[in-house]
Amino acid sequence: MNNNKIIDVDYTTSAVDKAGRKSNLSMFMVMLGFTFFSASMWVGQQLANGLDWYDFLWAMLLGGLILAAYTGALGWIGAESGLTLDMLARRSFGTKGSWLPSAMISFTQTGWFGVGLAMFAIPVAKEIMGLDVAPDNMPLESYLLVAIAGVLMTSTAYYGIKSLTIISYVAVPAVAILGTIAMILAIRNGDTGMVEQFAKGTKDMGIIAGAGLVVGSFVSGGTATPNFTRFAKNGKMGLIITVVAFFLGNSLMFLFGAVSSIYAGGNDIFEVMLNLNLFYLAVLVLGLNIWTTNDNALYTAGLGLSNIFGFPKKTMVFVSGAIGTVASIWLYWNFCDWLNVLNATLPPVGIILILHYFLNRGKKVEEKVVDWSAVVGVIAGALVANLVNWGFASINGMVVAALCWGIGQVITPLSGKAR
Repeated sequence: MNNNKIIDVDYTTSAVDKAGRKSNLSMFMVMLGFTFFSASMWVGQQLANGLDWYDFLWAMLLGGLILAAYTGALGWIGAESGLTLDMLARRSFGTKGSWLPSAMISFTQTGWFGVGLAMFAIPVAKEIMGLDVAPDNMPLESYLLVAIAGVLMTSTAYYGIKSLTIISYVAVPAVAILGTIAMILAIRNGDTGMVEQFAKGTKDMGIIAGAGLVVGSFVSGGTATPNFTRFAKNGKMGLIITVVAFFLGNSLMFLFGAVSSIYAGGNDIFEVMLNLNLFYLAVLVLGLNIWTTNDNALYTAGLGLSNIFGFPKKTMVFVSGAIGTVASIWLYWNFCDWLNVLNATLPPVGIILILHYFLNRGKKVEEKVVDWSAVVGVIAGALVANLVNWGFASINGMVVAALCWGIGQVITPLSGKAR
């Protein structure tokens, strides 16, 4: 008997069994670390410029509730089924139809991984090394920082959920505590209180528009929620952990960004800490903040590419990490707007996964090669989300995708009976 069978600890193509489930605390740390992303602080800056303090809170609450409903449902599905986003997509999109959502999420997450590397390297090169960094002037040191960060972050994502958990245990408390301290110090060093400081600026944004920014900041990344909550104890815990972690984590990022903007005039808590002469702590917080989200992004990209090409997840993580690292600087200067466009394509994927799962819960589902109603739904939803300038872009896309998919599910059985 061969007892040397290789065990896939990341359950790439199978449901996570009881032995593979993680503690509630570990899952909470992983999910909270997922939301710690500097791009969310930029959203906080936009909110602070356009809203007063009370409208800022209402926008965070409304947007947070919408995100909670979307990601919470995916969190439940991931934990109850034990399946990755890509394995769930095989059921709702078909075995080959699932290549579309896998490609979309792999592409966007690899892109954001690359942008994240540059978001670390460029500020460090500017502020700590005193280098002049611009699109047409990138010193060698910036590329070296990108390469070092890329190797380190790819290495931890390569080893899967165990290393992601370890990084989260280190990074989450450090970023939350140090970031909060820096925020409090910034407020104390200011001339006015929070309400008065928020009253300054253009204030030309409504609560609905602000909530739309809140939702848009993480709805694409949140689509990958099943990749992580599948390790939770059960569906209920997957739901609770996702809602609490995402609401808390995103709110902290928005606050860090808002306070940085109104008190220090910077983009994020990194610049606040620099202004407070906390140089080394600033670099530590910036690095850990990006590391947690970048690892989750790369892990998700690896799973998606593994579904398409059939290679092991670890191999695809390495490939994604290499591509993201090499393209990092270019992505940062040229591709952020395109990545934001692509972000709007992912919520239609999530809503189809949710509808298919709950409408077929407990049933034996036969996998198709391609479910064209799901494919058309995602394409139509993505177009509407990007082209219709009304309401919430992500919700618009989800509504259209759901309608297309629902009509397709009704028409398909009827056409089968007619034959």
